[in-house]
Amino acid sequence: MNMYRPLACSPSVPPAAPRLAAAGLRRLAAGLACAALVVLAGCASRSGGYYKDDGPGDHIPADIASIPDAVPRIERHAPANFRPYEVFGVRYMPIGEDQPYRQEGIASWYGRKFHGEKTANGETYDMYAMTAAHPTLPIPSYALVTSEVNGRSVIVRINDRGPFHTGRIIDLSYVAAAKLGLIGPGSGRVIVQAITNADIRAGRYPGAPLVASASPVAPPAAPRPAPASAAPAPAALPPVQVSPTPASAPAGTMSGGGIYLQFGAFSSADNAQALAQRVNAQMDRSLGQVTVSYQPPLYKVRMGPFPSRDQARQTAAALSSSADLNPVIALDQGL
Repeated sequence: MNMYRPLACSPSVPPAAPRLAAAGLRRLAAGLACAALVVLAGCASRSGGYYKDDGPGDHIPADIASIPDAVPRIERHAPANFRPYEVFGVRYMPIGEDQPYRQEGIASWYGRKFHGEKTANGETYDMYAMTAAHPTLPIPSYALVTSEVNGRSVIVRINDRGPFHTGRIIDLSYVAAAKLGLIGPGSGRVIVQAITNADIRAGRYPGAPLVASASPVAPPAAPRPAPASAAPAPAALPPVQVSPTPASAPAGTMSGGGIYLQFGAFSSADNAQALAQRVNAQMDRSLGQVTVSYQPPLYKVRMGPFPSRDQARQTAAALSSSADLNPVIALDQGL
């Protein structure tokens, strides 16, 4: 399950460290066998495209959606985890802990075959924990992963290396993939955004607690009378209400749904409302406001509907440049 683990229908990853653990040797043999099968008849796998002989576990939790996301915190990094390494002739350069990172591509997942094995940083892989493997993000670190298909988002802890497979950018644990709806198809398009140490300090991630001021705050001074010509102060942001159904789409939107900008999707209404309030406070009100809509089993934080993808993209670009917000375009088909 660590950086030596084989990918489906590909030879095993050669060692990127001086030694191979016993588990690594087993994966090496499995990978070479899989490569031989490719020549003869192709490497068989279960539906969806996860690793050969892998799949869901025997004791799957009853309510996957209720398993909480990883909680970002600043962790110590071993210097060895930043050393360049080479796999299949490709040289990988791990990125710095406070370097912004965003990537779009295909996510896959791994499950029972590697459950209990060692990860690249020596931890034990738990397929029911919110973790992931990535080729270059710091180990350990945290990332926000958003499905481009359904707009769901999860926060995972990066504690492993991989996948070393052309076209795949991240390997999710079983439970992280389940929460994103990737178990059936086995893979899917996602957006991976690093949650840096600077983001953690500032609370710039979904569900972050309110960041307390580092210095004492003086009590507010008595208000002064405003001049007669002064414009009235803007009203405070109202609390975000949860709508049980999507807002009605204006004329010209897609039949049976709409085009939205989605900032996150949660199983907890409190987490969704906290993110919505944070986004509304951070963004320019002239661009609109985000709302929370409940589409069982998720509370979705989003803005829209928009009459076209182009308008949604323009608004997303404005939010990115003015407020450092990065929503994804999501199609609402009434699901």
